Amino acid sequence: MNEHVVRVLAPQVLSILVRRGNDFAAAEDAVQDALLEAHRSWSDAPPDDPKGWLLTVAGRKLIDARRSEAARRRREDALSHEPEPAPAEQADDTLLLLFLCCHPALSPASAIALTLRAVGGLTTREIAEAFLVPEATMAQRISRAKRTVSGRPFAQPGDVAVVLRVLYLIFNEGYAGRVDLSAEAIRLTRQLALACDEPEVAGLLALMLLHHARRDARTDEHGTLVPLDRQDRTQWNEAEIAEGVRILQAALARDRRGEYQIQAAVAALHDDARTAGETDWPQILAWYDELRELTDNPVAALSRAVAVGEVDGPHAGLSAVEELATRLGDHHRLDAVRARLHERAGHLDLAAEHYTRAAARARSTAERDYLTRQAARLRRG
Repeated sequence: MNEHVVRVLAPQVLSILVRRGNDFAAAEDAVQDALLEAHRSWSDAPPDDPKGWLLTVAGRKLIDARRSEAARRRREDALSHEPEPAPAEQADDTLLLLFLCCHPALSPASAIALTLRAVGGLTTREIAEAFLVPEATMAQRISRAKRTVSGRPFAQPGDVAVVLRVLYLIFNEGYAGRVDLSAEAIRLTRQLALACDEPEVAGLLALMLLHHARRDARTDEHGTLVPLDRQDRTQWNEAEIAEGVRILQAALARDRRGEYQIQAAVAALHDDARTAGETDWPQILAWYDELRELTDNPVAALSRAVAVGEVDGPHAGLSAVEELATRLGDHHRLDAVRARLHERAGHLDLAAEHYTRAAARARSTAERDYLTRQAARLRRG
């Protein structure tokens, strides 16, 4: 049984079963039972209609689970007579399932796990490895999430902004273990873009592609983090950059700009520069000024402060950073940006101190090691 069945067809079958009014957890269990039976039965010769086969078997599993004979007859009749959904209906089913997995009643961590499990088709073990937690812990998180959404309405789409936030969180988890979560987020966002004609969905897809294009250059052969201005740009994926720019231009042309479109525009300007010195920082700052009109996100404002430092000098950048200090608190990026700007201003002792502070609160080993090395480099100098 190939990966296409597990990653593509299984979520579609689950979507249909839930849309038909079945309990989410019970439907998910039935789909898993159907996959096990397929693994035993198909061997190297899958049926002509594998999705129909899975839907039929999963439906029977649900029927078998019913205690009431009357409920069993009604479910069996529905599964045997309801026509197969048209392609547009299948897309709607997948979209509704994605919205259900991103229900506001779920915490971000639970929404991410349930989305990867139900819509992404990843196994619990793969999700646990990606987030570096025990499989039992992840299984409990997913089970709680399924109980939370069971019985929730499945007829109306939810808030697109919530879904985009969950997908962006998945993307930012990056790569760990055997699963590239960034690539998985791109795949799921492509599905959403096909079913949801919103410029911000396209903007998020473009942003993901433009960032993912730099993945191979982000670390060296020793696994050491390489900052953007020192990356080997010949390693960037030109095809992903071209696709991201094309999607972004189409979204911006609709003149309904949003946060993800503007962030993607900034990423496109970075990707367009042949060298770090050719980066169009004034245009990047202009985009961040527009973003400031749309969102009060302090992390985005911190990125704007970096652009201010590049355009107007490190002291101006430091002034912009200090305006954010009370809002960002002890966020490690605040000290990392301070360190960079102090170094450019020639305040090497202060820069080393801020690099050390940032390293102490860094969220990944690679980032912590990079910041620690920067502090050591300045102290040696």
